[in-house]
Amino acid sequence: MRVVFMGTPPIAATILESLAEKHEIVSVYSRPDAVRKRGNGLVASPVKQLAEHLGIPVRTPRTLRDPDEVAYLDALAPDVICVAAYGALLPESVLSIPRHGCLNVHASALPRWRGAAPIERAILAGDERAGVCVMRMEAGLDTGDFACMREVEIGSSNAGDLTARLARCGAEALIEALDLADRSELSWTAQDEAAVTYADKIGKGELDPRPDDSAEDVERKVRASSGAHPSHSVIADRDTILESVRVLAESDEDLAEGLEPGQARFSRKRFVLKCSEGAVEVLGLRPRGKKSMDARSFAAGIQNVKNIVMEWGTE
Repeated sequence: MRVVFMGTPPIAATILESLAEKHEIVSVYSRPDAVRKRGNGLVASPVKQLAEHLGIPVRTPRTLRDPDEVAYLDALAPDVICVAAYGALLPESVLSIPRHGCLNVHASALPRWRGAAPIERAILAGDERAGVCVMRMEAGLDTGDFACMREVEIGSSNAGDLTARLARCGAEALIEALDLADRSELSWTAQDEAAVTYADKIGKGELDPRPDDSAEDVERKVRASSGAHPSHSVIADRDTILESVRVLAESDEDLAEGLEPGQARFSRKRFVLKCSEGAVEVLGLRPRGKKSMDARSFAAGIQNVKNIVMEWGTE
């Protein structure tokens, strides 16, 4: 099949790499080069970098509504357009081009978590399982029929780990869908509108743990965090990014004994933060301007740290 692929971030690059082994990719579309780290110049997206490495022509239009861009895409005569986290809407003039339509790899078990941040929302909600499926694209936001669903246990996975797992599952699902479509055997399931939930974008500071959060909520925020949306906290007057925490077990609750929400203590070589309900143990963090470190290394930089009561919060 002649395939046009559209995607931008690492999850899409994983899918493209698998897809290119099975199908003819006639062109790749990705978002324009952008400043991705402070102080750096323009950087190509992971998908663009991979496509160039594979020798596949790449286009990075700012919009797909340009008539000239639509005409160019139509001239490619794709059998199908495959989309994975492209980052821009496809107008009807594009959706109608390929004979097998436009297929989107969506990282959720639709109809749960339509929208921009399904992986983070699944973690924040405490879902036991996450999913990925192939969706037939239409004008609405993730409203199309779906096929080839895959699900995985979330467990203690953070957003990065879960994204990598779902990327591999998504690649398998897309290849299966294309094979079935090529044989005219692909069947679709309509979404149950009564079961729809929405995965809104993660807001600035939304994943910052707060003393009035429960320990469970703090742990979920940290697992849902990423470089784009870190979990900032101020501990003992030090700006940090929390990278790994766990809910303090009942057998260890004495470590937080006497602490109020917003207080912290380093005791028995373990660093605990008291929350509104329960406490979390800090396993890994990154102080501002420094590299990632474990809690013991962080505590070593605090004078007379053992057993003193410290403050933690967002300021």
